[in-house]
Amino acid sequence: MWIKKLSEGVVQLQSPIGHRYLMPSFLQRLYFLWMFRHFPILPHAVLGTWQQRMIDRLCSEQRFVSIAYADATKDAPVIGTVERCPKMGVVDSLPRRRPMTSEAPSGLAEEVRQRS
Repeated sequence: MWIKKLSEGVVQLQSPIGHRYLMPSFLQRLYFLWMFRHFPILPHAVLGTWQQRMIDRLCSEQRFVSIAYADATKDAPVIGTVERCPKMGVVDSLPRRRPMTSEAPSGLAEEVRQRS
């Protein structure tokens, strides 16, 4: 099994649009075998910066396997799976809160007075 993964293994990439398969080089497959030695699925966030850059580089180089090969990957060995979650929205997109003024009385007693 290790030999087959080393010779023709692919890395599965889970994304919001579905599963994609990356075809790494021989040395990259060797490194992925080491990287996925304990866990078959790893979130992108837990990977080191060098590992994240390697995954991003493979994606940017369009090292994806064609659709015809992706159908055949049911029999092809998957070295491991990387979960890629969409990035959360930026904090600046939240509405701004009104600033508290020091003139307004604060505390639980004032809330009780306002409610009655």
